[in-house]
Amino acid sequence: MKEKIPHDLLENCEGIVIMPRLFNAGFAIGGKYGKGLAMVKLENGKWSDPVFVTLTGGSFGFQFGIQSVDLVLIFKHKGVLTKVKKGDFTIGGDASAAAGPVGRNTTASTDYKMSAEVYSYSRSRGLFAGISINGSNLGIDKKSNAAYYGPDATSQDIFEMSKSNTEAVKLLKESLGALK
Repeated sequence: MKEKIPHDLLENCEGIVIMPRLFNAGFAIGGKYGKGLAMVKLENGKWSDPVFVTLTGGSFGFQFGIQSVDLVLIFKHKGVLTKVKKGDFTIGGDASAAAGPVGRNTTASTDYKMSAEVYSYSRSRGLFAGISINGSNLGIDKKSNAAYYGPDATSQDIFEMSKSNTEAVKLLKESLGALK
């Protein structure tokens, strides 16, 4: 992304969702779908193991096109992610969302304390235009979590641990830790 997430916001956030490929398409009625990872900061300041998540949504209005979006959601409070009991919540309903501030390193401490619980940063490819009313649902991908962590692992269990020793998870945690 050309714009960078402000350092202060990253340092003080308690949760993150990384969605490397979210597809968005519409012609009057639209939809979006993507898979990604959610992580929260543990009490010791390190990142939890990743929980597999999905993002789905629908919209209607004057819209046309298709695009692929790389999306990062920054959560002010990890409770929004860790208290998911039924496996999903609505962004914009259960948690207020806003486009994240950019290029404001000196004022990021003011921006991240606004009323939004979630800040979004994205980079898109493709053509999509229009005006629409939409909603998004972030859900726990129970099937992927069971395949990776075992059939008894819940999202809350995964958010509380930092035990995965795979190279990919180690690299992800190191990369997030380096952003402080």
